[in-house]
Amino acid sequence: MTVRLGANRYGKAETRLVHVVRDGPVHHLKDVNVSTSLSGDMEAAHLTGDNSAVLPTDTQKNTVYVFARRHGVGEIEEFALRLARHFVAAQHSIHHARVAIEEYGWTRTGPHSFVRDGGEVRTCVVHHDRDGRTTVLSGLKDLVLLNSTGSEFHGFITDEYTTLQPATDRVLATAVTAQWRHTSADGSAFAKSYGEVRRCLLDAFAQTHSLSLQQTLYAMGERALTTCPEICEVRLSLPNKHHFAVDLSPFGLDNDNEVFHAADRPYGLIEGGVLREDAPDAGFAWE
Repeated sequence: MTVRLGANRYGKAETRLVHVVRDGPVHHLKDVNVSTSLSGDMEAAHLTGDNSAVLPTDTQKNTVYVFARRHGVGEIEEFALRLARHFVAAQHSIHHARVAIEEYGWTRTGPHSFVRDGGEVRTCVVHHDRDGRTTVLSGLKDLVLLNSTGSEFHGFITDEYTTLQPATDRVLATAVTAQWRHTSADGSAFAKSYGEVRRCLLDAFAQTHSLSLQQTLYAMGERALTTCPEICEVRLSLPNKHHFAVDLSPFGLDNDNEVFHAADRPYGLIEGGVLREDAPDAGFAWE
């Protein structure tokens, strides 16, 4: 039997970085989690243990800290681009760099005082290779949304194992994970784009009378693409956070969709992408 090395990469996962910009008495805070992954001429490392082509993961971690000190962080997409381009340009053995960043929000309560936001986490993933191809994915996760009405689910397949009853008025809740692909790596609009896409996701969720979570997913992606010309594809992962009306009849009470049990598992998971018809191929497998 013949075997061979398949696709591989290595890197430093979850380098925690807090960067404070001291602008006189007013400070600015960036709190991020950076993961780097490199791939290229790594056959010898796997097959013979020859590490001459390997940039240590500890070096990757140090690079994150040094770049924060030298260049600042700024928009997380810009920081990821700087790191990815550096790794590919600096080492001949590295052909592709992937940098993923999560940003945790803080709200200012004073010139140098902050309170951690309890909302969603901003994300980005940058891919850059030796051929100069660069892809920037912005996104967010843990954006928890709920419509207390305006959602239905009926007309589905039934068989001998089906117990779910059709619903014409249900609670629709989810925790959105979204990524959107930029048409270019020009960093001038990353901050504006994030706010616009986030607003589109919120508006479409709130304004769509939903017959299924799939329909809502498409409406959210469509709204973002038709509003934001700088992006060409949106991918969404929407867990259905089920809310079941509690049977209060044993206590002589009715329950007109007012009292619910919020179940955490198992849950439906709806995932899909929406893209422009002329969207270029991403050139890599999305994660």
